[in-house]
Amino acid sequence: MNATRRYFGTDGIRGVAGVAPLDPETLVRLGKAVAKIFTEDGKRPRVLLAKDTRLSGYMIESSLAAGITAMGADLMLCGPVPTPGVAYLTKSMRADAGIVISASHNSFEDNGIKIFGADGFKLPDELEVQVEELLEPGVLDGKTVEAGAIGKAFRIDDAIGRYTVFLKENFPRELSLDGVKVGLDCANGAAYIVGPQTLSELGAEVVSRGVSPSGKNINAGFGSLYPDVVAKLVVEQNLHVGVALDGDADRCILVDEKGRILDGDILLAICALDMKARGVLRKDLVVATVMSNLGLDTLLGQHGIRVIRTGVGDRAVLEEMIRQGGQLGGEQSGHTIFSDISTTGDGLLTALMVMSIMERQGKPLSELAAAFTTFPQKLINVKVSSKPPLESIPALSKAIEQKERELGTKGRILVRYSGTENKARVMVECEDEVSCKKHAEELAELLERELGAL
Repeated sequence: MNATRRYFGTDGIRGVAGVAPLDPETLVRLGKAVAKIFTEDGKRPRVLLAKDTRLSGYMIESSLAAGITAMGADLMLCGPVPTPGVAYLTKSMRADAGIVISASHNSFEDNGIKIFGADGFKLPDELEVQVEELLEPGVLDGKTVEAGAIGKAFRIDDAIGRYTVFLKENFPRELSLDGVKVGLDCANGAAYIVGPQTLSELGAEVVSRGVSPSGKNINAGFGSLYPDVVAKLVVEQNLHVGVALDGDADRCILVDEKGRILDGDILLAICALDMKARGVLRKDLVVATVMSNLGLDTLLGQHGIRVIRTGVGDRAVLEEMIRQGGQLGGEQSGHTIFSDISTTGDGLLTALMVMSIMERQGKPLSELAAAFTTFPQKLINVKVSSKPPLESIPALSKAIEQKERELGTKGRILVRYSGTENKARVMVECEDEVSCKKHAEELAELLERELGAL
């Protein structure tokens, strides 16, 4: 992706609510731009718009709606819906575009915009470039359709119900969650209704946390960033499985019946091994990212499954899956993509897929996860004041080169910038936990000296 873009990052537009580009003026222009690029030959486009539970969602929704309708597009307002639900609904309702207002796992002060095309996939680079061009001040200022052509905005009251049906239809009909006790943490985010509803309708006994959004408590001490909450719940109430979602429910972390937290790498391995055993893992490959643990490669390699790595982000994973012809991929952070079913990471779908494996094999989650041996890995986030090319920092390049020589083939180092926050991420992985911690902390301290936020 072009690093000089003003608005789009690795996962849409992200920023502090109320501050450019998430200020009302820019958002109206964004709404106009989206309507403009999907207007062809006089066709009246239909745009689907949903959000998570952040307080700023109301302001952003209203601003986008003004711009979209001003350019003659009709608008379908869905309210709080998970990001993967928006991808599904955009395609199933034959909208020309879908927009979700969310900053995923970030705190409530932040927000963001993700845009999907009619096929349910995030916008390709060329369309994002067109949106950027139209977003520039002055390009669409003062431009609207005539009064009689202004678009309509109407509520889709059954959006959650439609998405629930989609999730249930992708849980094997011959299986049931009757008698399964599930701890569910929705992070006070977009899945606070659809999560408990879907699991309950499949027969599960659901004990919920993080289902009381206030507009300011999304991801605040709950959800996939804080899996200890649901882990404690599982142990205290003797549950079979725990599910922790993030604010827009496109990622999921699971907890086994013993309280062990299972990240996206372990869930990816469980699904891959089951699909391989059933003969449905296409091309015997899985796509993961540079952040995934070496334990994934080791375990899957023992079963004849190739792991192909790509850059960070579920978009990068999906693009590589399409190139390779595979149907399973994901991230350590909990984005898992089943491309035969969904066009993006889906936390609830992932949980259902793993629970279907538990039911089909008649095994507890701890047994399914037991084969995975995690290599020690240390990840440190460093707040930075700027993001110059990392290779332009001589001291960092020298330190990484020296440490890579020390680790040899028994470890690896990854230093990169976050695509959504002003942070640099330092990851070190090797056989020895003490060495991991030492190398990561030294690199983080170096970055703090060179680029630390004031």
